[in-house]
Amino acid sequence: MAADSSALPSEEGLAALTAAVRRDLAVIGYPRHDWTPNFSRNGEPVLDVAIIGAGQGGLATAFALQRGNITNVRIFDRAARGGEGPWITYARMITLRTPKYVTGPDLGIPNLTPRAWYEATYGVQAWEDLDKIPRGDWQAYLDWYRDTLGLPVENDRSFEHVEWVDGLLRLTFRDAAGREYHHLARKLVLATGIEGNGAWNVPAFIRENLPRERFAHTSEDIDFAALRGKRIGVLGAGASAFDNAATALEQGAASVALCLRRRVIPSVNPYRWMENTGFLAHFPSLPDTLRWQFMRHIYELNQPPPQDTFWRCRRHPTFSYHTGCGWTGAEMDGDEVVVRTPDGEKRFDFVIIGTGFATDLNLRPELASFAGSVALWRDRFTPPDGEESALLGAHAYLGDAYQFQPRDPRDPLATMLANIHNFTFGATPSMGLSGASISGMRFGVERLARGLGRDLFVADGAWHLDNLLSYVTPELVSLDPPDA
Repeated sequence: MAADSSALPSEEGLAALTAAVRRDLAVIGYPRHDWTPNFSRNGEPVLDVAIIGAGQGGLATAFALQRGNITNVRIFDRAARGGEGPWITYARMITLRTPKYVTGPDLGIPNLTPRAWYEATYGVQAWEDLDKIPRGDWQAYLDWYRDTLGLPVENDRSFEHVEWVDGLLRLTFRDAAGREYHHLARKLVLATGIEGNGAWNVPAFIRENLPRERFAHTSEDIDFAALRGKRIGVLGAGASAFDNAATALEQGAASVALCLRRRVIPSVNPYRWMENTGFLAHFPSLPDTLRWQFMRHIYELNQPPPQDTFWRCRRHPTFSYHTGCGWTGAEMDGDEVVVRTPDGEKRFDFVIIGTGFATDLNLRPELASFAGSVALWRDRFTPPDGEESALLGAHAYLGDAYQFQPRDPRDPLATMLANIHNFTFGATPSMGLSGASISGMRFGVERLARGLGRDLFVADGAWHLDNLLSYVTPELVSLDPPDA
């Protein structure tokens, strides 16, 4: 259950918590000074790290760098402030799917945890009564987190292009008015979420045969009020398909038929198994064969709809689900959408597509300058007979700190790729749960930040040595005792 809707958020409680967080950070603040050199190129400042995406992964990465005294960092997000990530846009679940006690963005600071925020906002008893955190509260927590830590975010900046210019990454952005901006950076972190390595997938027979106003993907803005009294078809077996089905019914749809290719609705959630320290912290250290076998099984299981999400649909008598009923074609018949299935034709007024996303770096226009040079799993690993997976093979094969690897080590872009870190859902086969997953964020963020700091220090090793050799600040300033 959520917090009592009659209880107003406590501004006094949050103000006290903010002060407590800042004191915590001051108490453990060691070392106490930045250590990276301030570089510029032709008078243009150079960022140590540019982060694309101001959702949970991007914010937590910036905080981890801040804790490591790397502050020449900036976060860019295409959304307006408060609209980063899915939580108040296309996410249509009531609550998060993860257990309420999950931690992650806090990086081990107790007063920065979701629990501390929730108790300060609604009270201790509200937390005790809570089942899972409402998604709107999660966004509010992230907004507070950003403000409390003073994280440097530029909103309304759409990432357009990156190129390698004289050993630096030159980034191109565009704002909502179409104005172009450029920044130089040494490191680039892609924290662009679940679709950051591809694009949301709508089957070609839907795209090519139906008018655009008759279908939508679950990731899109959908006018559910306009679907009141309509017959809705939903394609997909995942949680988002069920979330959208429930939302349509709650907004007055006449009926919803959810169709899935599988013979049985998935019931086992591998994410709950993965939530153990061994897997979360050390999965990337496994040999390729084991990583492949883990991920092949996890991807085949897929995530089921949570029990409360399933009952959210089933409580409506006009909801139905149809297993073994993948769609094979679609067309218009007068004013009706006709979908072909193994069970025969089904007729709807509108269809919602919940078939996830396609993993293909070439589908991301902002990555076009280097996508063709990136090593994929299929380039680096041949699976045992009978364990093939085209899906896993399409994912990028990453280094130990999420950095892209070149398909050909002689590629002129090899150094560029080493400075681009893929902290998206697409990192999962290489790195396990990471930035696009709350469950694995703490471990993934710490690994990423350590790798970024390591690379920056090693690249500047000679500069740091010169800095030491020129260090002449005396500590012993007097040879006479003070009472002499």
